[in-house]
Amino acid sequence: MKYLLLILLWVFWCALHSGMIAAPVTEYVKKRLGNRYRFYRLFYNSLALVTLLPPVYYSILLEGTPVFRWHGALVLLQCFLLIAGLVLFIAGAKHYNISQFLGIRQVRTGEINPTLSEDDAFDMTGILCAIRHPWYAAGIMVVWARDLSLSTVLTNLVITAYFIVGSILEERKLVREFGSTYIEYQQHVSMFFPYMWLKAKIAQRFDR
Repeated sequence: MKYLLLILLWVFWCALHSGMIAAPVTEYVKKRLGNRYRFYRLFYNSLALVTLLPPVYYSILLEGTPVFRWHGALVLLQCFLLIAGLVLFIAGAKHYNISQFLGIRQVRTGEINPTLSEDDAFDMTGILCAIRHPWYAAGIMVVWARDLSLSTVLTNLVITAYFIVGSILEERKLVREFGSTYIEYQQHVSMFFPYMWLKAKIAQRFDR
């Protein structure tokens, strides 16, 4: 029962977090709030942070004896996951407007932009030419790069599913915004792991 409650807490947080920025919800709220909608992103982030506390606290309470530990040679893989996650987060941050991500830019300027880029343009440079979602990929790597108890595994499964579903929902918005440009981007750039990028690089090397 306690693990079911843990799953429900995380599912509720993920559903709330995704649902509040779903297109039908944001469009409805925008119509209702008018100019005050510029505060919505800040409110959304604040609520997401506050509602994150219960599942995190309960997860800590249920933390038991690990069923899997990173030890021996596996520590190298753990370090790789953590370092790769950090690199992906930093690389992704170079292409995102953090002020807009937090909701501060919207409050200050009143501008509501569909993307997180500095100029509201579709960016395909840097890390974004290798994978489409560097932050989601980083998140998945980091949550699994720790010793795993039963509660941790359940938490990680929900969070991983949330990252995958969140990326799909985000891409639906981007397809509506950029149309065929983004569809073509999807066909040439991988979602989380840069296998298309690696495949292209290997093919270029052998073509020389």
